[in-house]
Amino acid sequence: VQFFCSKCSFFLICSLFSLTSLTLPKLTTSPNLGSGGWSPLDTDRYPWLQVDLGSKKQVLAIATQGCYSSSDWTTKYRLLYSDTQKNWRPYLQDGNFWTFEGNVNSEGVVRHELQYAILARYIRFIPVDWSREGRIGVRLELYGCSYWADVISFDGHGVISYRFRSKKLKIVKDVISLKFRTTAGNGVLLHGEGQQGDYISLELHRARLLLSINLGSNQNGSIQGHTAVTSGSLLDDDHWHSVVIERYRRNVNFTLDHHTQQFRTNGEFDHLDLDYEISFGGLPVSVKPTSGGKENFVGCMEGITYNGENITSLVRRKKVDTTSFRNLTFSCAESNTSPVFFNSTSFLRLPGQTDSDTLSVSLSFRTWNPNGLLMFTALADGWVELGLTEGKITVYMNVTQKKNTRIDISSSSGLNDGQWHSVHLNALENYAMLTVDGDEASTVRTAIPIQIQTGGTYYFGGYFLQTNTRSHQRSFQGCMQMIHIDDHLVDLKAVEQGLIGTFENVSLDMCAIIDRCVPNHCEHNGHCSQTWDAFTCNCSGTGYTGATCHTSLYQQSCEEYKHQGKSSASYWIDPDGSGSINPFRVHCDMTEDVVWTSLRNDLSPQTSVSSADKGNAVLILVSVSCVQMLSVTSSAEYCEQYVAYACRMSRLLNSPDGVPFTWWLGRANEKHSYWGGSGPGIQKCACGIEHNCTDPKHYCNCDADLKEDSGLLVYKDHLPVSQVVVGDTSRAGSEAKLTVGPLRCRGDSNFWNAASFTSPASYLHYPSLRDETSTDVSFYFKTSSTHGVFLEILGSTSFLHIELRAGSVVLFSFGIGTEKMELSVRSPVPLNDDQWHRVEAEKNIKEAVLQLNGQHRMVRPTTLQGHAKPELYSDLSVGASSGQRGFLGCMRALKINGVTFDLEERAKGTPGVNPGCQGHCNSYRMHCRNGGKCVEQYNGYSCDCSLTAYDGPFCTDDVGGYFETGTLVRYDLLPEGGPFALKDVKSLSGVGVSSEANLTQEELVFSFSTYSAPSILVYISSRTQDYLAVVVRHNGTLQIRYSLGGLTEPYTIDVDHRNMANGQPHFVNITRNLREIRLQLDHYPVSTYMLPEASDTQFTLVKSIFLGKVFETGQIDPILIERYNTPGFMGCLSRVQFNSVAPLKAALRSNIAAPVSTHGILVPSNCGASPLTISPMASAKDPWHIEGAGAVFNLNEDKFSGDGVDRNSAVIGGIISVVIFSVLCIMVFVIRHMFRHKGSYHTNEAKGADSADSADAAIIVNDPAFTETIDESKKEWFI
Repeated sequence: VQFFCSKCSFFLICSLFSLTSLTLPKLTTSPNLGSGGWSPLDTDRYPWLQVDLGSKKQVLAIATQGCYSSSDWTTKYRLLYSDTQKNWRPYLQDGNFWTFEGNVNSEGVVRHELQYAILARYIRFIPVDWSREGRIGVRLELYGCSYWADVISFDGHGVISYRFRSKKLKIVKDVISLKFRTTAGNGVLLHGEGQQGDYISLELHRARLLLSINLGSNQNGSIQGHTAVTSGSLLDDDHWHSVVIERYRRNVNFTLDHHTQQFRTNGEFDHLDLDYEISFGGLPVSVKPTSGGKENFVGCMEGITYNGENITSLVRRKKVDTTSFRNLTFSCAESNTSPVFFNSTSFLRLPGQTDSDTLSVSLSFRTWNPNGLLMFTALADGWVELGLTEGKITVYMNVTQKKNTRIDISSSSGLNDGQWHSVHLNALENYAMLTVDGDEASTVRTAIPIQIQTGGTYYFGGYFLQTNTRSHQRSFQGCMQMIHIDDHLVDLKAVEQGLIGTFENVSLDMCAIIDRCVPNHCEHNGHCSQTWDAFTCNCSGTGYTGATCHTSLYQQSCEEYKHQGKSSASYWIDPDGSGSINPFRVHCDMTEDVVWTSLRNDLSPQTSVSSADKGNAVLILVSVSCVQMLSVTSSAEYCEQYVAYACRMSRLLNSPDGVPFTWWLGRANEKHSYWGGSGPGIQKCACGIEHNCTDPKHYCNCDADLKEDSGLLVYKDHLPVSQVVVGDTSRAGSEAKLTVGPLRCRGDSNFWNAASFTSPASYLHYPSLRDETSTDVSFYFKTSSTHGVFLEILGSTSFLHIELRAGSVVLFSFGIGTEKMELSVRSPVPLNDDQWHRVEAEKNIKEAVLQLNGQHRMVRPTTLQGHAKPELYSDLSVGASSGQRGFLGCMRALKINGVTFDLEERAKGTPGVNPGCQGHCNSYRMHCRNGGKCVEQYNGYSCDCSLTAYDGPFCTDDVGGYFETGTLVRYDLLPEGGPFALKDVKSLSGVGVSSEANLTQEELVFSFSTYSAPSILVYISSRTQDYLAVVVRHNGTLQIRYSLGGLTEPYTIDVDHRNMANGQPHFVNITRNLREIRLQLDHYPVSTYMLPEASDTQFTLVKSIFLGKVFETGQIDPILIERYNTPGFMGCLSRVQFNSVAPLKAALRSNIAAPVSTHGILVPSNCGASPLTISPMASAKDPWHIEGAGAVFNLNEDKFSGDGVDRNSAVIGGIISVVIFSVLCIMVFVIRHMFRHKGSYHTNEAKGADSADSADAAIIVNDPAFTETIDESKKEWFI
């Protein structure tokens, strides 16, 4: 409803800016007018200023100013309004008594536009706080315009019947509006129905508004059109309430007092079919017998309109039927009741008869609190207390004459429901009676031991005098009316005037009860309960948590569960988090590198389809809705569903041009006539696509009446399969069996949707972000920067801000106007470590929450005025747009209120922001080599080579060392402390050996070059006699020795066909699994050997790794010591790795803490780096050609081959590499020629190719994977 217009901003009272005098309207107090404003007397305990506007007006704004040239002003105030000077209503905003900010001096003017229009004749100005330098003072002005509407009074008998011009109406659009005022909790406001079962009804039920609509149901009951929606509460408060119903087809806007509910009616029909008439105020006589005796409305209505017709105007002009009215009046009678409002510090003291033998008290009350004192009175001997205890009426009578005899009476329950309830306590002679809600049948009677004698003073709502008989009952918070003492109604007007009784902090003629559960701030069907001051949400069974059930308990996808380290299992997922899609259960398969999400159905495999099913659909039911299913498929990279049709004389699809015998329905109930292994628009099966059907004349096996057709449906926009209609099972002998597997999807694009911010001034802008009462923000980030703004949401008067500070603190702040809240969480470890971290922030009507990495959390209650009514739209900036330093790093999976923001798409074309996270190892085909671990960074990626035998940015640089004669390296896998100590070793160096150090499989990899023979290359010892050794024999050939027990002699593998001590680099890979040993030597094919059956398969208590020489205690194979250990290895070793242990790298890198020791001279070496001669082997056949060409990145061929641009880039890159290589070769030749002529360089370059034993050796000599070895004693390298 639009209230603010240029035609409704007139001065409603005197000029605000009068400096010498202020002509005031009629006042009900006696203010001290002075010479420039209103200032109450100091003796007035509860001052207020009342303005009479002369008639009902529409008030839209208020402006205030302090008293002229004084120290008197009002800093905070509240407003009340009324039509009748009775039953005052407080101005509410965001569901609370609104406190306006006033003045800070006497001359400044502060104006407030009201959030909604006040329709009233009387306005009360209530000072709450004022100048510390003076007193309360104000000059004020109200702005608005006149208001007039036809009013009709309904007495419970009269009904307005508006008859249509035609007997029947078929309506697609409705607009109905009215205002009502009543003290009754039940009654029909409007009703219309048709003979076909359509109807619309609006009624009060227990002081709540119930709208019922039915646009049609069918006779067999498969379509049920009934829709019922409730709104509001406490509508029997004798105040005006506005209702607007707007319907277009099945879409309905239901507005009550500025709060709109939007919903869609049930069923499938769009028109409302009404017969003859629609009635207001009750049911027409014609429908009463079938409508269950609903009550007619009692109260007043105004402004009734129906689809453009002003019904109230038609009534005044006697154009509609009003014959049912006994006395039709166009005015609204004043209520005779005067409510009293109590807060926690209120009480009302009233007199009664003294020394009477009869006690009679009755009243009506309404409250939300389960406990509270209603009435207390002292007797001549004892006392009586009437109160609420856990929602029940209780009476305690304490009779001191009988030694503190206590008599308890209780009746009814659940009376703290906000409704009006009456209670009557009567005690006379020797018994007491308690009646609740006028139900005489349930009156509780009890005997009392003596005849009572009244004390004459009654306290209502609380008792705060310091006496010995003070009640321990909690103070009452709520409203009371119709208070009777000794069967006489108390005159509250006389109480207000000070003629009888006294009161403290009581508001007379007002019931300011607030239903904090309407509208319901508990989201996702959370149950709301309340006390007077607050509401709470019970989120049990909703799948959500938090103060308002806003935050999902579950992760958004299987991908996120794997990210948290979970294993394959069934999980609940919630793809849109706090959004409207409910969580649902899926199966997550995490056994592969990719994560699969499976949604299973109820169809058993090989379900038989008999002739009875001819032409009928086989339903495939799943436990999730279409919307839930779509949330999985829409973000998945790929989806598939297996289907199979096993047949005998049951055809499947017919010919590609014919009418299919069988088809299936997918998403949105679309019909499809292709089968697994085929695609949309191709009426074939997999065998028809692959041209391997049993009968080549058909495109499906089953179309030839035999075998089976099966395959995967992979067009995800058509999935899942919801029905399969089988049409050819009626022939004699026909048989078909149907299988529909689960829907399987992989990938979650939302979870990995990322952007990289490479400039602190860059940001992504998203305009027109819709604000909500609850706002949640979540995202992942990584950075190396210590500070920066993650995001800002900026409105004209509100903001939300999240930033990183000091490298370890995340700050979450938000505010409205001048008020601000701030939360911060400090991480115990730095956040600028280039690792992923998660931020979750939420603000709602009750609290604000900030959580970091799922564990560090801060919660604060929200106290800002206005936070429950956010601005309609705000702007979102990811990064800083307000001149601050923006976030520098990578952000992904940004989600606000359940909506994932497409950072990658928005980053395209945005300066300083790049799509994706360049360091994301799975997306950008950049892989670390040789087992290196890819570590993501916002501006690239890095490789963790700590568990490899390599170094360098991509784990491709050999780590090698030159061993002088007698040098050895020892790495202890099993320290002297025993097996238990291995965990410490593992924590230092990442040892990939089990804690028992008993191996049934191992892998040993290394490269070497030497002229020394014989020698020990690698020796792995144990605490038993088990060992593994690789040695170079006297003739330069290689020998592998395995001793695992069970044999009298070690098992040996001799490589006799070539001399390995030729100074050239050689590569060795030895892999064992139980008895099988696989040997890869240089580029030769893998050779397989088997340990004898008598040999053990367990390498027991592996102890140490020796390189170059053995220096070990205990039993050692004497042959090794005698033949190979002296004088020791001299040459170069590199790439040494045993499982995940790199002993040589640990010895050469001082920054690696490891149980390694070195004896002798070990010099770091690249094991040869002189230029290579051109290999005689063609590069296409060279297994090392990729490294030799200088390729660093291991591109993902599956992704790469699908992109023609990438293939072209590879070709161009290869040509460029060849050109560069040729230029380098020419330069090397020229430089070497110059150095030789000058005599300035001396080298002992190995003539490997010339001295090679065979053609194979010559190949390895020139293999780019193996660099030549030079004489390390020269300590020179050619560069």
